[in-house]
Amino acid sequence: MLLSIHHISLPVEDPLLKFLIELIIILCIPLVLNKIKIPHLLGLLIAGAVVGPNGLNILSRDSSVVVTGTTGLLYIMFLAGLEIDMGDFKKNKWKSITFSFYTFTAPFVLGLAGGYYILKFSLLTAVLFASLFSSHTLIVYPMISKLGIAKNRAVNITVGGTMITDVLSLVVLAVVVGMSQGAVGTVFWIRLSISMLVFALIVLFVFPILGRWFFKNVEDKISQYIFVIVMIYLAALLAEIAGIEAIIGAFFAGLAFNRLIPHSSSLMNRVEFVGNAIFIPFFLISVGMLIDFNAFIQSWQTLGVAAVMLIASIGGKYIAAILTKKTFRLTKDEGQLIFGMSAASAAATLASVMVGYNIIIGENSAGEPIRLLNEFVLNGSILLILISCTISSFVAMSSAEKIADNDKEETVSGTNEKKENILLAVNHFETVDQVVNLGLLVKTVSNKDRLFALNIINEDENESSSRNAEKILGSAVTMAAAADIALHPITRHDSDVVTGINNVVKEKQITDLILGLVQEKGFSSSFIYNLYNGLLQNKDINVIVYRAVQPAATIKKYVVLIPANAERESGFFLSLLRVWNIAKNSGAKMDFYSNAKTMHILKRIAKKVNIDARFWITKSWQEAQSAAYGLGEDQGLILLMAERGMPSYFSQMRTVPELLNKNLNDNNYILIYPSSENENLFSEKRAVSNNDDFVEIGKIIGKIFR
Repeated sequence: MLLSIHHISLPVEDPLLKFLIELIIILCIPLVLNKIKIPHLLGLLIAGAVVGPNGLNILSRDSSVVVTGTTGLLYIMFLAGLEIDMGDFKKNKWKSITFSFYTFTAPFVLGLAGGYYILKFSLLTAVLFASLFSSHTLIVYPMISKLGIAKNRAVNITVGGTMITDVLSLVVLAVVVGMSQGAVGTVFWIRLSISMLVFALIVLFVFPILGRWFFKNVEDKISQYIFVIVMIYLAALLAEIAGIEAIIGAFFAGLAFNRLIPHSSSLMNRVEFVGNAIFIPFFLISVGMLIDFNAFIQSWQTLGVAAVMLIASIGGKYIAAILTKKTFRLTKDEGQLIFGMSAASAAATLASVMVGYNIIIGENSAGEPIRLLNEFVLNGSILLILISCTISSFVAMSSAEKIADNDKEETVSGTNEKKENILLAVNHFETVDQVVNLGLLVKTVSNKDRLFALNIINEDENESSSRNAEKILGSAVTMAAAADIALHPITRHDSDVVTGINNVVKEKQITDLILGLVQEKGFSSSFIYNLYNGLLQNKDINVIVYRAVQPAATIKKYVVLIPANAERESGFFLSLLRVWNIAKNSGAKMDFYSNAKTMHILKRIAKKVNIDARFWITKSWQEAQSAAYGLGEDQGLILLMAERGMPSYFSQMRTVPELLNKNLNDNNYILIYPSSENENLFSEKRAVSNNDDFVEIGKIIGKIFR
């Protein structure tokens, strides 16, 4: 009745109604399935099959669906590259390579045997048939990431292995297609190798340069997001030009922007939000539209081919996961997570099947075309996609939830941890962005709602000052909200700024105070006076002073200067945790400079936390100072300071503000004054001084980053 009133026929052609139907599916499926503990991506696949051309034919799989679906697929691969922890990836690179060998070889051997001996394919067709099962799609990655275990070693191993095995399977596709057309020779191999090398060099080296320039010069948040989308599609296009699949290009783009989009930034939140809300669900619906249940009813041969495909794919991936688990002594849950993440066949498998199906290698006696891969393989691949994605969803989510629960328990147990409360002093519009961004970088991952923004209003000032304070705090709250962080605004009327800050520090039990320097002023005489004669009198907090001349995400490397005897300060390890957080959350490299004794401690702790760090032993302050003055473009300085009377204090520290004003006008710098009398996140009320304590501190820091 409704259809006839609006003169609408099936499939729906009205773009407004089509989009509305798809949005209703995306909205309702998770709400219904989450209540019965079924992964909603499975529901989106089934919904796509129901409303698609092979189901009720409500929606056609036209160009609009294909475009948004393709974007979703590229998004999945981009996010996988973007969120991979490069420190962990470097640590686990040999594990990823080993896993990629297992997960490529096991399904390939099973598929080759099944295709050649059971299905009686030609050797060339059997090789292409076998390559279908070696690749996999990280279809569950967005849900794994939401659980907060994207940095888990099993996830890193799987993501790294995915890149390698997908490239290998697609190279097999290119070679088989070339052989079927008689085009494989020396020229073919040279052309393919050179094109892939040029592609990798452009994306991994030129893209970061373009991205760093863009983020430094364009502050508009919308333009930054559009730029990211453009680079995803450009990388995908370059991959196709190079002769490999677009999904590999999207993954490489994620790797290229890994250090430029901090995990705790508002831009990362936008990228994840739009992808998870729109593009990835559209991809799942578009894949579901390919499912044709009638094909399995009409032909038993299709079911036979599908059975071989399922055994080769699921069985091969399970064997690979078990071998990886035993080789590297992973836990049972980590082994299951690897299997769950790698079990799904969708993107590369479907692409390879469609390529093979469209290649005609001859004609039969009836004049009908003989295809490299026949329609039974095409239909079987659809069933493989449905079943493999179902298994992947249940297994991956079940094991991921167990790992997430275990990580939470380990982080809490035995640390004697008190809550981290970070106070951002924002009295100037010019410093709001830099202070909030640094707050997001130095906080620990679990801290989602213990950040405070403070604006002090002098009691003698007029109403316009109150309105100005509201605008400043509103801007800070908006910035934090864009990164999905709850920032609590505080307006304080007091006789002076220092008194107001000190009172809030006591009231809110602040652990870290962040102060921003106006770029043009640097250290002013009034700021230095208030710092040393007022703010640093809070002995039980870290005081962090920050000056930024460019966005923190565009910093390639920090030089970190640590004075001798710093390890004897009670607040040393909490300060060091802030430095580690900056490295982990921004991806910047860290060059540590200190004496041999302190450096020994740093290296022992570094074994527990994977960051990109180098360690340089210095014998004098002058050597460390030379490293600071030698900063290049896109490099920053982090300096651990001390107050008079503290073990690491030396007389030249009083001249540091003046020297920074004079010599580092073009670089970001951070000064950290560790607490001197505190019961911080790690210590009892004392300085740590023996090796057993250092090992324990390293374990605690490792748990926080897990």
